[in-house]
Amino acid sequence: MSKICDLTGKKPMSGNNVSHSNKKTKRKFNPNLQTKKFFVPELNQWIKLKVSTKAMRTISKKGVYQYLKDLEKKGQYKFS
Repeated sequence: MSKICDLTGKKPMSGNNVSHSNKKTKRKFNPNLQTKKFFVPELNQWIKLKVSTKAMRTISKKGVYQYLKDLEKKGQYKFS
């Protein structure tokens, strides 16, 4: 199961854990991904997406259909 957002393309980053003694060890920062079903009234169907919580906030503001159309205009998402 990949840890990449279907819409924004967010994926894990790497960085360091820094201890009190300033010793550094590698770690991973994973995006906050949720699997969610969205209903698209314009298409009269459900779509299932793995999205970040930031994308979910934008979808609740704009609507899923408009958000997908905006991403398609930018060339970030192929919407059919």
